[in-house]
Amino acid sequence: MNTCFRYSPLRRMAACMFLVLTSAFGPVLSAPQGPPVGLLGGTGPGVHSPNSPVAPLPQRSDVLSWSLLTDVKVRDGAKGPRPRFNAMQQALNDKTHRVQGFMMPLEPGEKQKHFLLSKVPLTCAFCIPGGPESMVEITTQDPVKYTLEPIVVEGRFAVLTDDPYGLYYRISNGVPVK
Repeated sequence: MNTCFRYSPLRRMAACMFLVLTSAFGPVLSAPQGPPVGLLGGTGPGVHSPNSPVAPLPQRSDVLSWSLLTDVKVRDGAKGPRPRFNAMQQALNDKTHRVQGFMMPLEPGEKQKHFLLSKVPLTCAFCIPGGPESMVEITTQDPVKYTLEPIVVEGRFAVLTDDPYGLYYRISNGVPVK
């Protein structure tokens, strides 16, 4: 299957993010940036661009490791590529966990209740910073102020085997953690 269409629902989500980011946060995202590094057309775990104006994630022992989350194998299924999670990833399902990452708003506004948390920051408003294994969908009860800095969110973690948007992980009832 052509990788350009491999995660088409995720690409549609990225197009919405582009519109949101350019309309609400255009001046913030207009810093000079080089070409995206390691994106491979929106697949793969993503690589923090050395040209990014945002620092990489600091190491924390109280959050899920992105190396664990991104170590997903993909198999072909009747509806296209599907994740094949290992035992350690499956053991995360339906438990409370913390994830650290960069916010990717899905709707306009300074405060967000539904967003993606990514392993790497956006370096280009046109590009997804990695594949679905490098993002976690977050829903919160209380709005969270958008920031370019990394945040930590705690909530009920779900491992998604057949998400209609092509995502692999979700946190519901998330709460920002200092």
